Amino acid sequence: MVFLKTILVILLIYYGLKILVKMFAPKLFGYAAKKTEEHFREKFGEFTQQNSRTEQRVGEVIIDKQPSQKNTSKNDSSNTVGDYIDFEEID
Repeated sequence: MVFLKTILVILLIYYGLKILVKMFAPKLFGYAAKKTEEHFREKFGEFTQQNSRTEQRVGEVIIDKQPSQKNTSKNDSSNTVGDYIDFEEID
C-alpha cells in the first residue's frame, strides 16, 4: 500500500508541476523577452546617440585631436627617421 501512495504522490507532483508550468511559462518568457528588448533598446540608444554626435556631411573634415606642440626644427637630427630617396620611373 505504501508503494501505491508513493506512486500517487509522484504522479500528483508531476502533473501539478506540469499545470503550473503551462500557466506561468508564457508570463515568464514574456517578462524575459521584455527585459531583453529593453536592454537592446538601451544599448542601441547609446549607439545612435554616439553616432549622432559624430555625424557629419560627406566630404567634411573634422580634426578631433590637435597634434602636440614639440620642437620641430628642421636641423634637429633626433626627429629625422632616415634619408629621403627620390625614385625615378624607368620606361
